[in-house]
Amino acid sequence: MTTLDTARLAEGLREQTAGFARAVAGGDPDAQVPTCPEWRLRHLAGHIGHAHRWTAELVRQAAAAPIAAPAADDPGPQDTWERWLTDSAEEVIDAVQEAPADARVWSMAGPTPPRFWLRRMLGDTVIHHYDAAATTGSSFDVADDLAADVISEGMGLLAEPSAVQFKPELAELRGRGETIVIRPHSGQGWVITRTPDGIRCERGGGDGDVVVSGPVAELMLVFTRRMPARDVTGDRALLDHWLTHTAF
Repeated sequence: MTTLDTARLAEGLREQTAGFARAVAGGDPDAQVPTCPEWRLRHLAGHIGHAHRWTAELVRQAAAAPIAAPAADDPGPQDTWERWLTDSAEEVIDAVQEAPADARVWSMAGPTPPRFWLRRMLGDTVIHHYDAAATTGSSFDVADDLAADVISEGMGLLAEPSAVQFKPELAELRGRGETIVIRPHSGQGWVITRTPDGIRCERGGGDGDVVVSGPVAELMLVFTRRMPARDVTGDRALLDHWLTHTAF
């Protein structure tokens, strides 16, 4: 599936990290995150900042294997969060932009160009921006092209043959050709096909065994299990099975 260019990914990461930073900086650090109930707001802030920094170091090292993660997700004093988070996004962007053109770095999908990680961090940050906004009551907004890329990136990861090693439940999504269609109100949609060999996801439209329709940002939130689907036609059980087995 086509992706946004590096410049747009970088722009998107800056704007979404800034929105996330404003949201967490203005909330109760001990508030429970309703969409990630095992976390408090401080854990959410720490997760994003440390994930960005871990990614930047992975890219700078052109690491051929995962590097050590931080021992804890402590984001430090709340009055430093906003600057600390926006700086973390810049670390990712700088590392990717400064990497040699032929660089390859470890990923769960195998050796990959560094921009894979810029896109991965954008997807993670967009969704957790929503989580932060849901916790603190701040506004959440994402451009349609970014929301569409979050869907494409997530579906691409789920369709990777190696993904089942990290999430064995994905093996339950093998099927006999059942199709799930994601149909945005504008722009191209997605067709997910459950085959005996695994998941296949392509851009496209038409009808399927189940069709989920809506604004693209809403569909992004449905397929990341942040909100229920409102406009569903066809086999609802097929959709529910998909959502249950793709929860991280």
